[in-house]
Amino acid sequence: MSAVPSDSTDSPAMGAPGAFDSSPEMERFLCGRLLDAEQPIAERFRALFSLRNLRGDGPRQALLQAARDSSNLLAHEAAFALGQMQDAEAIPALEAVLKDLSLHPIVRHEAAEALGAIGLEKSISLLKESLTADPAVEVQETCELALRRIEEQKNASGAESTTISPYLSVDPAMPAKQGLSVEQLRELLLSEKEKMYERYAALFALRNDGGDCAVSAIVEALGVKSALLRHEVAYVLGQLQNKVASDALSGVLKNVDEHPMVRHEAAEALGSIADQESIALLEEFSKDPEPIVSQSCEVALSMLEYERSGKSFEFLFLQTPQVQLES
Repeated sequence: MSAVPSDSTDSPAMGAPGAFDSSPEMERFLCGRLLDAEQPIAERFRALFSLRNLRGDGPRQALLQAARDSSNLLAHEAAFALGQMQDAEAIPALEAVLKDLSLHPIVRHEAAEALGAIGLEKSISLLKESLTADPAVEVQETCELALRRIEEQKNASGAESTTISPYLSVDPAMPAKQGLSVEQLRELLLSEKEKMYERYAALFALRNDGGDCAVSAIVEALGVKSALLRHEVAYVLGQLQNKVASDALSGVLKNVDEHPMVRHEAAEALGSIADQESIALLEEFSKDPEPIVSQSCEVALSMLEYERSGKSFEFLFLQTPQVQLES
């Protein structure tokens, strides 16, 4: 796997496959590529995925600037990346994004989730304020999750607090504690009476189980009332890459009445599954009138193209598995 396409002429030399070039020149190139609105959206995502492997003021500022981009898809992914990086220096700017009601709810949601992922108590006050003040239900529910995550992280034992997801993602909720059966977890996930955090916890426990019955329960949750939970369900199905979910995810992407954040996650999950039917559907909906959806399909198709050619979608990468796209 090479770090950049071999026919690229506009990027710095990268050296051997798998090399990690964190030079100032590479950093400037990536920041410029991310923020260049003239670039195709897939190219900007390549830069974004590379920048989340870096630390420091330059990458942070570029990602924060991108979190206010005219592309809501790119903006929410930039906020997600900062949360996955758990960059505490980004908190003031993420809080400003959360408070800015002129931004798309999908971006405000991701800023709230990022604050929960970073997990510092100084974010509690604003999250409580936005829990009641933000007009979007999906943002309110995300603030509820973030507040619980900060509380759970604070009260967790040392072993629990350092547990890493098997998918190397910083999840919005800790998996439900062991001892519950798949059927009990299914009931928790599908119950409209349970609090959102418990339902998320059940979802991640089912994902970590990964068996046929667990996957079936997750697929069933694509029919719950909460758009926020439905979008997380689609994200998890993308992590699992189980072809059993293809038909259900295809139905979500085709449903023009579905929330864009759910359709976007379904598109990315179909890109992860990558069977012929999924690819054909992504090509069809890359022309969707909703930019969040069409751009998601475009990025997913570009990632598949690089993967099939044996090249890295990222300009630079660590020699460890990468976290998946946003939740």
